[in-house]
Amino acid sequence: KDVVKKWRFLINDFLRGRDVLKRALVLIDSRHGIKDVDREILEMLDKAAVSYRMVLTKADKIKASELVEVTERTAIEARKRPAAHPDILVTSSEYGMGIPELRAAVVEAVS
Repeated sequence: KDVVKKWRFLINDFLRGRDVLKRALVLIDSRHGIKDVDREILEMLDKAAVSYRMVLTKADKIKASELVEVTERTAIEARKRPAAHPDILVTSSEYGMGIPELRAAVVEAVS
């Protein structure tokens, strides 16, 4: 637990000290949705006032109805968080789904 505390401190220190950090992209496995470890990261980003956008990955690995559900749950979570971008990106590297949108989001974040 001491190691975890030290890492959290280092990560928070890194996030707070990076004015050039425009936005973080948080990758979330769509098969599982937002897990507790993801929430910890989101909380750290919120506390450090670092803008971030959630990206659902592996969208091809679940049914379309499940993808709609996990996307909506993720969007609801994003609306509750002060540093979260409201739009959720959905991707599948296997089929290239959402990859152009992800690239555009990266360009937008660094522009």
